[in-house]
Amino acid sequence: MPVQYLELENFKSYAGKQKIGPFFDFTCVIGPNGSGKSNLMDAISFVLGVQSRDLRSSQMKDLIFRPPGTARDATLSAKATLIYVEPKDGGGSDEDEEPKKKKSRLQAKLAEGTTYMFTRIITTKGTGEYRVNGKSCTFKKYEEALSKIGVLLKARNFLVFQGDVESMARKNPKQLVEMFENISGSAELKDEYEEALKAKEEAEQLTIHAFNKTKEQKSERRVLKEQKEEAERFNDLLEKRTALKTNYFLWLLFHIHSDVQKGEAKHVELLESLEEHQEVVREKEDVLKTAKKDASKARSQTSSKDKLRIKLEAEVDKLQPSVIESTEAIQALKKRVSASEKAVKRIEKEKATHGEKLAELESEIEEYEEKEAELQKEYDDLKQSQNGAGALTEEQEVEYEKIRDAAAVASAGPRRELQSAVRALESARAKAARFTEERKELEGKKEDAERSVAELSDRKKTLEKSLKKTQDDLKSSEDELQTLQKSASDYQTKRADIERQVEQINNTLRQAKDDRRKGKEEERILNTIGALKRHFPGVKGRLVDLCRPSQNRYNLAVTVAGGKDMDAVVVDTKKTAFDCIKYLRDQRIGTATFLPLDSLQIPSPESTERIRANAENDKRYRLAADVIRANDEYRNAVLYAVGNTVVCDTLDVARDICFSRHGPSAGASFDDRIKAVTIKGAVISKAGTMTGGVTKEDSNRAGRFSEQKLDDLRAKKEALETEREEIDSAAGRGSGSHTAQQEDLRNTIGSLRNKESYSKSDLEYTKKKLKEQAALLKSSKKTFANLEKKQAEAEEGVKDASEEAEERRQKVRDVEDEHFAPFREETGIKDLRAYDEAIGKAREDFVKQRTDVREHLAKLTAKKKYEDDKDFEAKLDKAQKKKEKTEEDLAEAIETEEKLSSKVAEVKAKLADAEATLKLAMDAEKEKDEVVRDARKELKEAEGDASKITKSMNNEEGDLAVLRSKLHETLQKARVDEVELPMLDEDDVPSDDDDTDKGSESRSRFSGSLSQSNTQESAFSTHFSQRESNKIRLDRKEASRVDFSNMDEDLKTRRSQAEEEKLQKKFESKISKLNQEIEGIAPNMKAADAFNEITEKVKSGMDEFDTAKETGRNATDKFNKVRKARASKFNTAFKKIDAALKVIYTDMTKSSKHPLGGNAYLSLDDTDEPYLSGMKFNAMPPMKRFRDMEQLSGGEKTVAALSLLFAIHSFRPAPFFIMDEVDAALDNVNVLK
Repeated sequence: MPVQYLELENFKSYAGKQKIGPFFDFTCVIGPNGSGKSNLMDAISFVLGVQSRDLRSSQMKDLIFRPPGTARDATLSAKATLIYVEPKDGGGSDEDEEPKKKKSRLQAKLAEGTTYMFTRIITTKGTGEYRVNGKSCTFKKYEEALSKIGVLLKARNFLVFQGDVESMARKNPKQLVEMFENISGSAELKDEYEEALKAKEEAEQLTIHAFNKTKEQKSERRVLKEQKEEAERFNDLLEKRTALKTNYFLWLLFHIHSDVQKGEAKHVELLESLEEHQEVVREKEDVLKTAKKDASKARSQTSSKDKLRIKLEAEVDKLQPSVIESTEAIQALKKRVSASEKAVKRIEKEKATHGEKLAELESEIEEYEEKEAELQKEYDDLKQSQNGAGALTEEQEVEYEKIRDAAAVASAGPRRELQSAVRALESARAKAARFTEERKELEGKKEDAERSVAELSDRKKTLEKSLKKTQDDLKSSEDELQTLQKSASDYQTKRADIERQVEQINNTLRQAKDDRRKGKEEERILNTIGALKRHFPGVKGRLVDLCRPSQNRYNLAVTVAGGKDMDAVVVDTKKTAFDCIKYLRDQRIGTATFLPLDSLQIPSPESTERIRANAENDKRYRLAADVIRANDEYRNAVLYAVGNTVVCDTLDVARDICFSRHGPSAGASFDDRIKAVTIKGAVISKAGTMTGGVTKEDSNRAGRFSEQKLDDLRAKKEALETEREEIDSAAGRGSGSHTAQQEDLRNTIGSLRNKESYSKSDLEYTKKKLKEQAALLKSSKKTFANLEKKQAEAEEGVKDASEEAEERRQKVRDVEDEHFAPFREETGIKDLRAYDEAIGKAREDFVKQRTDVREHLAKLTAKKKYEDDKDFEAKLDKAQKKKEKTEEDLAEAIETEEKLSSKVAEVKAKLADAEATLKLAMDAEKEKDEVVRDARKELKEAEGDASKITKSMNNEEGDLAVLRSKLHETLQKARVDEVELPMLDEDDVPSDDDDTDKGSESRSRFSGSLSQSNTQESAFSTHFSQRESNKIRLDRKEASRVDFSNMDEDLKTRRSQAEEEKLQKKFESKISKLNQEIEGIAPNMKAADAFNEITEKVKSGMDEFDTAKETGRNATDKFNKVRKARASKFNTAFKKIDAALKVIYTDMTKSSKHPLGGNAYLSLDDTDEPYLSGMKFNAMPPMKRFRDMEQLSGGEKTVAALSLLFAIHSFRPAPFFIMDEVDAALDNVNVLK
């Protein structure tokens, strides 16, 4: 063996300097426990570079020998030296032959060649030092020197520790691959492989980034080119629209201003008449008030009568349960009387049949007495027939029974002692067996507990470190998230507030184009509805006035969805609707559509809920009915008007819903299709037709807004948008970055919390199990010593109990012989046991049968005596008394029921009187209510007359108000649209006569005050305030300054209303088309400069992309080269070791019974890059089926693991191979192999 000696100094149990050796080609170290075998193994491992943690110690100082009494901090050191001789190649020269002959036998066995000394020292400071041939060196140099002689530290191809064989069989696929990497040397390329892989992936990412960057720049250049062309077209459209709007507003202002000047002198006649009619209305109101007081008194009297009726009804209800209870008690007593009568009849019947039963019993007693005599005769005959066995007379049998009983009594004590001894013997044997079994079981538990304590201690340390790190990371992440959330919350709050304000301003500006005044037709409709409400209480009002959208942004969508039905009048019943239609026809005041709430057909709840569920899942649209707020009373009218129409955010969403194959309307019938309306007013009907744009009428219904603060709102909007852009820029493209960071941190915190929870749970469980296993181990050791002692005592007890039982058995036999000996001499029967066998069975049968007969005879006698003692007279008397008592109870219950029934009838009579009185009071109340209705009707008629006068006055006033409103709105619209009208100088403008305006203002104020005095008319009276009138005069003055000289003469010509409407639509159509074109364009006025700049960027990006591609190719080539070299090393080692394993395992499992041996092999999960996946090690012992390594026995695992170790050694053989108790799990046959 190349290793000749091992020199140790103060290493573990080797005190001082020790020289161990020499070692030969095969050296076996044998000795008892504690003799230092394992320390010798540790010493060799220590010299060859194995870490101290693998040598049953936690630090290097623990390997130093410490004499008894040495202080812990004493400065000690240790040293171990391995003397290795590298054999020469071939034999020596002729001159060396002669000296060899003179060598001793020991020297002849030792190898000759170059000597190496490998030394490892533990200094007094507890640090390590390495030396080769006496020279100090680093661990790396030390490792290289060992590798030169074939010793691989990482692969440990020279060493098999105790337990390594078993651990080799338990290695998982990853651990096997890791071991093969160290053996094959492919692990040396691992760092280079990972660096090359990382470089390859980074190069690929750079290439992709450069490509995407170039792609984006090209796309941006195309967009900028289109924007450049679009900006040029945008300027041309703006010029055309300005010219067209100027002509349009000049035409409108010219004709409106002329109409205002002509219509300001008509109106003052109906004021006195209106005042007289209002006085009549007040008188009628006083009459109605008096009638209501009388009706209230009548209702109070009716209420008191009704309370009395309710009280009497309650009294009847209170008595009713008692009546029912009494009736049920009578029924129960009747049943008990019937049962008592049946009991009396049954007793009388038993009394009549008692004599017959006594005669039957006497006859049966005589029969059994005869049967007993027959049994005695049969037994006597049998005894006479058995003379061969020696028959006994009746007296001898009696005497024999007495002697046998006496013998049994005399031997009872010894027999009990015998039974006790036998039980003691059985108990001792069971106790000894139990102690043996418990000892074996305890040995297994103790070994399991020791192994569990070691594993759980390591696991506890690992979990504590992991938990502390997780908690630190969690706290850091939570602090970071809290800071980020505060920042994001402040940003979101501020931005949301700005968005809300901007949205409100936008809504106001969008709806500012609506008419702020109701036209003449609108005023007429409102007056008509007011009249209907006064005449018919069931009239609720127009649907548009009874509901409103939940948000302002739905105003237009709801108006379009409801269509004409939004102006329909909601009434309670069909009858009310017919009455209203008749009233309108009789009064000739126009037409209206009515929605009776009791007969409207609305969509089915199932279809509505289905669409609502789809909308909640989609989130892009919602039911129109869900965005409308209205009282539950009017909900059916809303559903009738809008049906299952849905409101969509955009037209694209509406198209997707109505036409997509996956939308809610996909595959539905015509009736189940959906009508969709966008927020901007576009409509897609059930038939699939699409309508865009909004009519002026729709805009009027959608809302009305004042224009007084429009300029301030525009300025505020610009300031808010500037502020929003500033905070967006500061936050980094809005809330996107905040959201992404928060989401990442939340995911991280969630993961860390889960990890913390699992770690805590696992740590608690591990601590608990460790405590349990430690306690179990301590208890097992203590119990094991006690069991060994108890087992020895139990075995001694078995021996003593066996001897005691035999002595007791002999004593019983001696006692029985003392009693039976005289009887045998007297009868001449030498063998009483033979007599018992011949006659005993027959006698036992006889005695048994005779006993049965006598027992039954005793039962019959007792039964006859019982029947003789029966007293039927007393029993019958008791039943009669019970029957009479029940009949008395029944009579009392019937009397109680009659009293209750009488009381109930009395209360019911009072209740009938109370109901009659209540009916009279209700009739009186109805008469008073009729008077109230008549008074209310007269009041309504008076109010109707006053309303007619007010309506006439308002109509006259309305014409002038409409003209003034049109003038104001036209000028305001021109300002909003920023149209610059041609204006005259101040000197050229004629002065206005304000007298007409003043008279008009006074009449307007008077009319307004009258309207406010009448609450029912206030909703329909719309007049300008004093400030508004001043605004109108300013508008008229401004209209007078407009220069119409350059206006086309054709436009100045007065046309019919139809022609004017046609011309206005023509203007609006042209302006709308230009607006649509302009609004469809979002020009970038800096597109030209940006286009030139992006062109240069595209050129530089292409150069960057080419450079990145070249870098990626070089990195890929380098990675493939390293990957191929690493895989080649691994696969070479794998193939050689696998081939050697098959041969070695077959040889180790061959026997005379199994000449072919077993089969073992290795398999890779990935042959291209095996080091990235796993490896499987399988073995099939002879004549056994394939099973996993875990399912093999301990010996089979050991043979398989040794085969793999020997195969690995054959690939990278070390000059020596050291094994520590590798045969622990093998039987003798496998040890010899």
